[in-house]
Amino acid sequence: MSTSFRRKAAAVTFAVLALSLAGGGIALAQPSAKAPQEAVQPAARTNSQPPVTAESARMAKAALKSGAATTLASTTSVVVVNSNGTKARGAGTVIKYGVGQYEVQFGYVVTSSVIVATVGRADACCIPPAGEISVAPRLSTPNGVFVQTRNSAGTPTDLGFHLVVHLP
Repeated sequence: MSTSFRRKAAAVTFAVLALSLAGGGIALAQPSAKAPQEAVQPAARTNSQPPVTAESARMAKAALKSGAATTLASTTSVVVVNSNGTKARGAGTVIKYGVGQYEVQFGYVVTSSVIVATVGRADACCIPPAGEISVAPRLSTPNGVFVQTRNSAGTPTDLGFHLVVHLP
């Protein structure tokens, strides 16, 4: 009885091995479809911010002069931005520079703050599209945060996002 079982187990093992090898051989023999070059190579990434415009600098100075720039012990600001650069809710002023490039200005200096962002929608409808987001203090604007959004291939894309700025 046990000899018969061992023979069957060995036969099944060899059959599975043969089918696996045959299937792998068939898969290797298939001509591979070439993907378009843009799908294989992600777009070149830039790590630079666009130059500060005169209007952006004027708005940043006005926000700091508005009286909101006080000595704060600790504060947290949250802003939700639509993909077209309009503010859905929260604090701050949003400026859209180009595809996937945004600046959010606050009424206080944010250069030493903790900045966190995530791709997201302003409504409670759906899961947001896949993508990437990067944040950094805005160059030459002490009360600004620069936000860059990209799709999963690395190409700059307009995506909505949620931004949290915490000043310890």
